[in-house]
Amino acid sequence: MFRGSFSARIDEKSRLKIPSAFRTVVEERFGREVFVTSLDGRCVRIYPMPIWLELEQKLGAAGVVRDPSTQRFFQRSNYFGQTAEIDNQGRVLIHQRLRDAADMTGDVDVVGNLDYLEVWNHDRLAAKIEQEPFTDEDMWVLVKGRG
Repeated sequence: MFRGSFSARIDEKSRLKIPSAFRTVVEERFGREVFVTSLDGRCVRIYPMPIWLELEQKLGAAGVVRDPSTQRFFQRSNYFGQTAEIDNQGRVLIHQRLRDAADMTGDVDVVGNLDYLEVWNHDRLAAKIEQEPFTDEDMWVLVKGRG
C-alpha cells in the first residue's frame, strides 16, 4: 500500500511533514494516530496505529510473547517508540531519543514499506544502498522462494 519514496525535511521543532501521497493513504484508511519507532535506531518507522495494533496482537499471542525474539522486538520498539498524531499540516513529531539515534536532522527520505513508512537520514540511506547492493542471488530468492 505504501510505494515509492519522497524527499522531506525535519523542521526546527523535530517534526516530519509526511509527503501528501503517503499522508492521504494513512489518514483515509487508518486515521491520524501512528506509532513512531525503530528496531535498531538507524531509521524511523511510522506505523498507522491499526497496523501496529494488529502486529502487537500477532506477536502477543499465547506462547509467542515469551519467545526471546518477540521480547527483543518489543523491548527495542518500545525503547525507541511513542504514539503520535499527524497534525492538521500533516506533520508528526520524531521524539528526541529516536531523532538522535537515527540522525533525523535536515534532509530525509520517506520510503514506503508495504504497511509502514521508513524515514532515513538521506546520506545514511544512500550509503546503505551503496554498501548493500541488490544482487542476482537476492532476486533468485525472491523469484524462487526461500524454501
